Amino acid sequence: MKRFGEKLRVLRKQHEMTLKELAVALGYTAHSHISQIESGKKTPTVAFVLKVADLFDVSTDQLLKDDLEVVQEHSDSQ
Repeated sequence: MKRFGEKLRVLRKQHEMTLKELAVALGYTAHSHISQIESGKKTPTVAFVLKVADLFDVSTDQLLKDDLEVVQEHSDSQ
């Protein structure tokens, strides 16, 4: 879980989103909370992790397990 913020930043940049755009997409009015999570100053809630997983179409395991990388899954690659 230590790498959650790092993984969140990677996903946000892969999707060419600013902190402000990510905040809006996740239903937040300000981006400071997300910035603190990305920098490791705050721990995300379960609800936050679920929203991020849903938004970026990744598993919660990919986000939470430090030994797993975040690789976006494509449902059309079958």
